[in-house]
Amino acid sequence: MLVIGSGPGGQKAAIAAAKLGRRVAVVDRPDMLGGVSLHTGTIPSKTLREAVLYLTGLTQRDLYGQSYRLKDDITVADLTARTRHVVGREVDVVRSQLSRNQVAVYSGTGRFADPHTVALRDDVTGHERLLSAEHIVIATGTRPARPDSVEFDGRTIMDSDNVLSLERVPRSMVIVGAGVIGMEYASMFAALGSKVTVVEKRPAMLDLCDVEVVESLKYHLRDLAVTFRFGETVAAVERHPRGTLTVLESGKKIPADTVMYSAGRQGLTAGLDLDRAGLAADARGRITVDEHYRTEVPHIYAVGDVIGFPALAATSMEQGRAAAYHACGEPVGRMHNLQPIGIYTIPEISFVGRTEDQLTEDCVPFEAGIARYRELARGQIIGDSHGMLKLLVSPVDRTLLGVHCFGSGATELIHIGQSVMGCGGTVDYLVNAVFNYPTLAESYKVAALDATNRLRQLDHLAD
Repeated sequence: MLVIGSGPGGQKAAIAAAKLGRRVAVVDRPDMLGGVSLHTGTIPSKTLREAVLYLTGLTQRDLYGQSYRLKDDITVADLTARTRHVVGREVDVVRSQLSRNQVAVYSGTGRFADPHTVALRDDVTGHERLLSAEHIVIATGTRPARPDSVEFDGRTIMDSDNVLSLERVPRSMVIVGAGVIGMEYASMFAALGSKVTVVEKRPAMLDLCDVEVVESLKYHLRDLAVTFRFGETVAAVERHPRGTLTVLESGKKIPADTVMYSAGRQGLTAGLDLDRAGLAADARGRITVDEHYRTEVPHIYAVGDVIGFPALAATSMEQGRAAAYHACGEPVGRMHNLQPIGIYTIPEISFVGRTEDQLTEDCVPFEAGIARYRELARGQIIGDSHGMLKLLVSPVDRTLLGVHCFGSGATELIHIGQSVMGCGGTVDYLVNAVFNYPTLAESYKVAALDATNRLRQLDHLAD
């Protein structure tokens, strides 16, 4: 098996095939072992967020006062030191895992020569060699999409990849796009003290999330002086000696030090010569696959961001493993549809299952149970009085229909709800369970009791 790309999907495909006794090789650029996820995406952005939280002391201000700050003059060097350390360690881990499983790593850029052969070009010498394999997995990932009308320079007009190489923390910033990446960076720079304006052509942000959770996030970001311009489209971005000017179609003009575009992602397939393998990509560079992650050419698979939604590191890993198992004739279960979503804004958002709006649209009755962090001893201890956990419960069979969390540790907490839902558990399991005290996990019991009390009131009325 030959895997093109060494991100989360490519790694897991290669290692799974190697553990099944296949001879495996991975192709990637020498400076990109670990893929976009490790170098410009998931890992650096989440490490940057951790550095921001630590250095600004933002999460401790409920306890120590609104002026509390660990470091007064936070520089980009302060922020990137932690990122470089983590990325370096993670690259070593990836290299070690591939080596330990006897996966050969070829440095260079790959493109198809024919359906079973990839031409590997050495980016330094320009020399090419041919690699052939019985099965090929495309795991090339994505890059930020860039509108043709915008002149990006990587310093004042940037995409989400360039943010990590900023020379200084900007005093003001315009972020175009209120999707997941845009809102994660908006909250980070707002926490650093940048005056952030978010421009979004849609009427709202993060429409995949629970409305109450989104409203809470919006409140917190406005408290950090973030300005939202919903229903607005950017007409032009002008570069000036002292910064940028973002002109909206409505006529508004927004001056700022920098502009960051977060306009979705583009599949990295343009240089693959897919036509030589009998394949094609759509306008966004994405490749179509079946339920086994096979492309239209049965021995060629594609996994990760390059196949589109949900484009998460976690799902990419599972797709890579499933593709390798299928290619090797090994039985593999279908990926569970209960995939948790984690959004690393400040505070975090995470959910699994359906939202209130989705259940209402589907005419599915539900009752909500809520626990607020301020009611929990652990919430008071860590200084998070704003977090919350919401359970959506079926009044018919008392199963969980959705779990939504907002606040510290949300992306960790969500897995309790995911496990209960995945095993077909009911709200009664959470009512009768004993959780460590004091913990945030205790929020499940509080929310479950809230939901069952509401269900009891319904039953009394019915009687």
